[in-house]
Amino acid sequence: MNQEVGPANLAIIALTCLISYKGFMLQGVVDRYMFDVQLVLRGKQYYRLLTSGLLHGNWPHLGFNMFSLFSFGTAIELGYGILPFLIIYIASILGGGLLSLLLYRNYEYRALGASGGVCGIIFACIFLIPDSSVYIFMIPFPIPAHIFAILFIIFSYIGLRAQAGNIGHGAHLGGAIIGLLVTTAMYPRIVMANPTLYFGVIGLSVSIMLLLYFYPLHSARRMFKPIEWQPEESPQQNKEPVHQDETDEQIIERLLEKVSKHGINSLDYIEKGQLETISKKRKQRQSNTDAS
Repeated sequence: MNQEVGPANLAIIALTCLISYKGFMLQGVVDRYMFDVQLVLRGKQYYRLLTSGLLHGNWPHLGFNMFSLFSFGTAIELGYGILPFLIIYIASILGGGLLSLLLYRNYEYRALGASGGVCGIIFACIFLIPDSSVYIFMIPFPIPAHIFAILFIIFSYIGLRAQAGNIGHGAHLGGAIIGLLVTTAMYPRIVMANPTLYFGVIGLSVSIMLLLYFYPLHSARRMFKPIEWQPEESPQQNKEPVHQDETDEQIIERLLEKVSKHGINSLDYIEKGQLETISKKRKQRQSNTDAS
């Protein structure tokens, strides 16, 4: 195994681990930076397309993505340089987010993780480093890269249709496709190096994109709440009503009602902050009462 380490890859892994750890400790960090269809499209918080790649759901999720990024990203960075590595990785994260926006634009959908960027790096590695193999946990033998590329696209599409598991198949597929296209723009020679595989992967990807466009994910209704879109008439349109004169008790009653209808994840970071502030105020009052 190559003992060298790409500095840019290592820096991204360190930053991702740091932000993910903060997210594990503070829900407000997750709420503020994770991918959220409503907040991106309606709130115009476009930064979430990138910052969601710095967050993860748990330690196994983080560990698997960072191990994959270290393995494949190191090969790209050492073989082709820091800038190509960064361009492919960042573009792939954006690609995964954009495809998810397209697929779930009419639903309440949230996601986090660097999977889109990692998939883009893996697909770049497949075509930039010929005859490579991919190792997958629980499978005791290497899978030839070209077989992995085709199976990955097929199973991502199946997963999207079935909404299988708590996995962002849209981000995976979008990241892989954009990663390959960006790599092609920088290194067009990969097309002729293996034209059959290249056009097979591109053709399959385009076919799946067309299927997803003309036959939307109706099955998503089983998992995600539909959004009732309204025309924007003013800056306050489509936002929660402002309750400036509410007492603490009224705020708690309103937010508990929202949670009972839509679940705890329906609260945004501002509403969660309100609950935290009220809780601190009550604890402080109780402390003062005990002291007196």
